[in-house]
Amino acid sequence: MSTSTSPAGEADARAAGRARRSALLGAMFLMATSAIGPGFITQTTTFTAKLGAAFAFAIVVSILVDIAVQMNVWRVVGVSGMRAHELANSVLPGAGWVLTVLVVAGGLVFNIGNVAGTGLGLDALLGLDPRRGGVISALVAIAIFLSRAAGAALDRVVVVLGLVMIALTAFVASTSNPPVREALRNVVAPSNTGPAMLTAITTLVGGTVGGYITYAGAHRLLDSGTTGPENVRQISRSSVTGIVITGLMRALLFFAILGVTTAGVALDPANPAASAFQHAAGDIGLRVFGVILWAAAITSVIGASYTSVSFLTTQATAPRTRNLLTVAFIVVCTAAYVTLGQAPVTLLVFAGLFNGIILPLGFTLVLVAIFFRRDLFGGAYRHPVWLTVAGILAWLLTLWLGYVAVSDFWVKLAA
Repeated sequence: MSTSTSPAGEADARAAGRARRSALLGAMFLMATSAIGPGFITQTTTFTAKLGAAFAFAIVVSILVDIAVQMNVWRVVGVSGMRAHELANSVLPGAGWVLTVLVVAGGLVFNIGNVAGTGLGLDALLGLDPRRGGVISALVAIAIFLSRAAGAALDRVVVVLGLVMIALTAFVASTSNPPVREALRNVVAPSNTGPAMLTAITTLVGGTVGGYITYAGAHRLLDSGTTGPENVRQISRSSVTGIVITGLMRALLFFAILGVTTAGVALDPANPAASAFQHAAGDIGLRVFGVILWAAAITSVIGASYTSVSFLTTQATAPRTRNLLTVAFIVVCTAAYVTLGQAPVTLLVFAGLFNGIILPLGFTLVLVAIFFRRDLFGGAYRHPVWLTVAGILAWLLTLWLGYVAVSDFWVKLAA
């Protein structure tokens, strides 16, 4: 009996394989580019100016912590085949709804800032009015989710823009002539180990895997159909690759800024990153900064909107319905930006509190599932002991981050 596959069947299999690989790549870059937003650029610039070459140590430590967090989250979500809020409700009834409220509320406010970032990027690049630039960028994001193949379009856009950001930042880093050897020495022997270093590490971890960012790539992985114990290697590899991409972008941005500050240039406090790029590469550098800021902001708009809506829906929700809800989410954020000009400070304070709580709450439920709800993963899966230990250590840090977020909230509220 012949077991050969027909040409049409082989073509379908190849097409399915390409679509799956594209979705995996998209999940990695969705997580990475969601983390690389306007705040990411500002944080990296600020800490580089403050810590100098010693900031390299904070970057490496934060990458290791991020990998421990994301590998645990991606494995649990991916192997179980359940979205984070569905998993949370299975572990502790009602916890998923709490997680959803925190993610959506925080994502809504921070997305207003992301839309504002797109406007500032187009202002630096083309001289457009920031509000007009924000509206134009929002229309671009909406077009992606209204396209017939919205999932494939999303994957391509985040991958292309992610690569553009990396390439342009590498160009500026090469022109700023950073002290690479000094930075590498500081990876193992940091010259500054004071409170500012701890602040930098906690800020980087919170900004890379805090809030909705923790679940952006994992939920995209679910939508691609890459779930179950049989796909655990791909899930793990994707989670690590996403963090490495984020770390690479942070390192390149660090080198670009470090070269400028080492040369004794005083950055403009009003827009330190833009001034650093301009000093490194002249007017071309300023235009390049505009492209990077716009790409970082619009991919964060896409990531925040996609992930927030994923918490409002389930696996059974029709893709078209999910895309329309995402469009509505972007419209609300853009309307708020056009009306207000920026996210109100008070709302940003609350959103910061929400993001600070999301990581410890969600990660606690992930660990509870690992220890007490193995039935959610199928009988064939066993979570690695080393990964569990790394997860517990990372969990302790998330509790610290939550404490810092709550303390910061009360200080700002009192002010």
